[in-house]
Amino acid sequence: MIPYGLQWIDEEDKEEVMKVLSSDWLTTGPKVGEFEDALCKYMGCKHSVAVNSGTSALDIAVGALDIPEGSEVITTPFTFAATSNSLLYNRLNPVFVDIQKDTRNIDPEDIRRKITPKTKAIVYVDYAGHPCDIKKIKEIAEEFNLYLIEDACHALGASYCGKKIGNFADLTVFSFHPVKPITTGEGGAVVTNNSELAERARLLHSHGIDKNATERYGPDAGWAYDMKMLGRNYRMTDIQAALGTSQLKKLDMFIEKRREIAEFYNELFRDCEFVETPVTKDDVKHGWHIYTILLKDVNRDKVFLYLRKSGIGVNVHYIPIYHFSYYQKHFNINENYFPITEDIFKRIITLPIYPKMNDEDVELVVKTIKAYTFI
Repeated sequence: MIPYGLQWIDEEDKEEVMKVLSSDWLTTGPKVGEFEDALCKYMGCKHSVAVNSGTSALDIAVGALDIPEGSEVITTPFTFAATSNSLLYNRLNPVFVDIQKDTRNIDPEDIRRKITPKTKAIVYVDYAGHPCDIKKIKEIAEEFNLYLIEDACHALGASYCGKKIGNFADLTVFSFHPVKPITTGEGGAVVTNNSELAERARLLHSHGIDKNATERYGPDAGWAYDMKMLGRNYRMTDIQAALGTSQLKKLDMFIEKRREIAEFYNELFRDCEFVETPVTKDDVKHGWHIYTILLKDVNRDKVFLYLRKSGIGVNVHYIPIYHFSYYQKHFNINENYFPITEDIFKRIITLPIYPKMNDEDVELVVKTIKAYTFI
């Protein structure tokens, strides 16, 4: 089966991991700081906190804002559950808004309609690696004095108006799962240009303790430390960080290969009447974490099963969060309030895209889809 996503691990990656395995520090050592510095250098931001997953990164990003319990935070329902779950972890109430059809990103106009006196922040998601309409979102945030968290788990290496993602929101979150732009196995990071928020995030990712292991190691180090916040153990290991640092050197190459594959898909689908291909706005550099199409006048679920049985590892991104039983039980959200999200969900399908795909793989995917109408 051609998978929808797949990591690219080369000999250099393996060598960097082996160096750590032969060293004295498997975790809480120097490689994590090196990876954090490399992330900052790549994006041009000031602070980075590496953690053990994108979900952990979302949790500490929300926690770092120190928003009063019960406050409302606006976000998209068309994302992985971790985005809104991070609000629940911090006893905040998610308020979902509809999306835009062309990019599948959050609709700034619907954000404005959903703001209340209880609203304290906006969490927006760069769906598939395509940056949101950040200018409009920032204007709304400034008008209503709201915090911004950018869930850029799809968008490491993407750009908006010539500037790397990681420099727009109060806090930006990334994921390094194997299907993401780069991988550390599991892993994530929070980046920011705000020193105070960076300090809180760093405390939250390691039990709320104010001294790390290296500061308490060696002949001149003391034993004392303080727990200043209620944090968790979300630390990244040096093994993961070494892999991430090596992977980061190849990120631009990975994105370029993804872009080439996406353009090839677009070209091959040009004459396919029942397929709508994704768009890229002029002011962005798309990260192409996933490649999605919309189906017209055919049953998505039947196409999905047909493709899986044909060896094409398609997927669906995403089931709207308010469809899940947990959210129905606790929030009882009416899906009729999200007409664009519902329309997209019924018709969307994710096709394979990853740097190691070749032209023959792409051609096979498209040929198989086009053959559906003849079975």
